[in-house]
Amino acid sequence: MALQLQAASRESLAEAEARLDSRVDSASVTELATLGEELFEVMRLLINEPGLRRHLADSSVPGANRSQLADQLLSRQLGRAALDTVSDLVSARWSRPSDLVEAVEVLARRATFAVAEKDGTLAEVEDELFRFGRILDSEPALASLLADPNAPEDRRVALLDQVLGQKVRPVTKALLEQTVRSPRGRSLDLAAEELSELAAARRDRYVAHVGTPVALTAQQEQRLTDTLSRLYGRQMSLQIELDPTLLGGLVVRVGGEVIDGSVSSRLSAAKRALPR
Repeated sequence: MALQLQAASRESLAEAEARLDSRVDSASVTELATLGEELFEVMRLLINEPGLRRHLADSSVPGANRSQLADQLLSRQLGRAALDTVSDLVSARWSRPSDLVEAVEVLARRATFAVAEKDGTLAEVEDELFRFGRILDSEPALASLLADPNAPEDRRVALLDQVLGQKVRPVTKALLEQTVRSPRGRSLDLAAEELSELAAARRDRYVAHVGTPVALTAQQEQRLTDTLSRLYGRQMSLQIELDPTLLGGLVVRVGGEVIDGSVSSRLSAAKRALPR
């Protein structure tokens, strides 16, 4: 489910996501797990303290002042990475205070997914989240108990632990536990499905979709893999699709970025450049 954010919040969140992604590749699994946990704690604090939430997102207060307040309040509770992330967030512009909460949750999930990216289990996490969403969809009573706002948080988490046992990866369990702790009025089966979709999107970060008019040799594939891994600063895998209409060259897509080196693209560009 796409976030419904106004322009200022969309821009601030996009910048925060880019900053976090730039840190992911150099961080360890332990550092990322801690970052995710601490950001989830900040999210719950902002949910439970509406006055603080409003002040930290108040654009009439200088961003440096809001950042300083966050540092003063949280420096003893958070590690350096989480504190820097929160400081950057609260100094940005937010259309509504609730958008700041959304942004903290997005980054907390992103850091947690990065743990699975690092240990190579992201595909399994995606599948586990999807299957758990289907279980909740077929067991509405269970979904209702896990999201019951009148039940103590620890009791809901204990029930989730009983259901999951040791059958899922730690990242899957962590993400579902945080959703149960703070359902925020969301249907848990849809929340699990949304998490599965986010995992798929994160996996796409590590996949280069390659269009080529002819099959590549093993050596060519390896050279391309090595080149893209160096370019993006992370290990990439290739998904290759034959497309004779390209005539020659390659088209590479990584996430939303496209590198078009095909002959057909160059011919089209040349044709557009001809005088009319």
